[in-house]
Amino acid sequence: MTDSMNFSVIFSEIFLLVAICTIMIVDLYQRDKERKLTFLLTQLSLVGLFVIGAQNLGSETEIAFSGHWVVDQFGLVLKLAIYLGAFLSLLYARPFIRERNLMRGEYYLLTLFSVLGMMIMVSASSLLVIYLGLELLSLSLYALVALQRDSNDASEAAVKYFVMGGLASGFLLYGISLVYGITGTILIPEISNYLANNDANLMIQFGLVFIVVGLAFKFGAAPFHMWLPDIYHGSPSSITAYISSVPKIAAFGMAFRILEGSFGHADEYWKDMIMIVAMLSVILGNIVALIQTNLKRMLSYSAIAHIGYFLLGMSIGTDEAYSASMFYIIVYALMTLAGFGIIIFMSSDKKDYQQISDLRGMGRYHPWYALMFTIVMVSMAGIPPFIGFWPKLEIFRLLVTNGHTLAAIIAIAFSVVGLVYYLKVVKEMFFVEAKESPNVSTSRSLKIALSVNCLLLIVFGFMPDSIYQYCLSAFASLS
Repeated sequence: MTDSMNFSVIFSEIFLLVAICTIMIVDLYQRDKERKLTFLLTQLSLVGLFVIGAQNLGSETEIAFSGHWVVDQFGLVLKLAIYLGAFLSLLYARPFIRERNLMRGEYYLLTLFSVLGMMIMVSASSLLVIYLGLELLSLSLYALVALQRDSNDASEAAVKYFVMGGLASGFLLYGISLVYGITGTILIPEISNYLANNDANLMIQFGLVFIVVGLAFKFGAAPFHMWLPDIYHGSPSSITAYISSVPKIAAFGMAFRILEGSFGHADEYWKDMIMIVAMLSVILGNIVALIQTNLKRMLSYSAIAHIGYFLLGMSIGTDEAYSASMFYIIVYALMTLAGFGIIIFMSSDKKDYQQISDLRGMGRYHPWYALMFTIVMVSMAGIPPFIGFWPKLEIFRLLVTNGHTLAAIIAIAFSVVGLVYYLKVVKEMFFVEAKESPNVSTSRSLKIALSVNCLLLIVFGFMPDSIYQYCLSAFASLS
């Protein structure tokens, strides 16, 4: 169904923009240093978005604004995951930013602006709108990272993020311009139709290389990963928790819209590139994570490895494989939020406790939270019955059934390597003697959020279809 000026299809985006303007005005008159009303309105906005999105599940695909915008099940499922991830990240962030002079309205407003950018990215049906959403997201994240002005590490991370993000956007935009120059259109369906009737000439292939490099930069995949560990390490932990999880969901939506939506008829030119990037990420991420002693840097290299597993599904290029990748990225976001939630939980008195050795004594003095972190680690390692096992298993299965047996064997082998550094964290908590109790947060809301997040990894582990079926239905509706 097509309607060029049907504003109802962007009701969620209009709702969020009105909410942002309202919160911005309300925050100007906030005398409460805790910013309780700003926080409450921000979370209510995300809940409202989730309710609106959930009500639209199952509706027909609609295209609007001269083909630049599409509302379908694929975008709706990704948006629901984005709302949930942003809601959880703000729950984690509140006690952390209270102690670090970051309890300002800008923190919540920038988070909502980044959510708006992600919503645009996953619903865009033209390369220009995708780029606009990406820049709205990126600029919001740059400002978030730089929000802790008295931290040299945060300022350095913000500058690196800005420079590398600009470089990635440049690659992407140059690739888009080359494609536009040949096809004469920026609309994704029209580019697909062009390639269905014409061979991809050298200029389109050249543009596709730039686009894949830009996407790899945005994901933080090897060999374009050099920025990611420094940004994750230098950013305040609550912001790292957010930028390492939720934007990855939107990046998947962007990658699918561009690669499969635009270049599905020329997939022989990009599948091998994605496969190479994926294998490099799996190998490098797992090997370098082995030697890390800083927990944030270990999780950052672990993130590179996880992006590799996720991209392996993308490289197969079938609806079932895309569904598995979508399942993987949503589960990864849930696990990563819990992982950095533990770092936030252990950060108090304006000091971040980031070394793996700082976890010593958790098993003795805080057994419940040590158990929660163990659940996160073994889920990230892909051990059953935790939720992290199922998407990884599905991707390995699809690699074998689609003739990529060697890639599956290598990925499985390095998954075992990953188990070593995850279990190293567990060993520090339970089997290394500690003379005193490690510092932990006293925030009740943080304790509840952390416990619920970690327990969900078990609950969904026993009911993996509760998420996976939505992923399958999202791609079934596109067929």
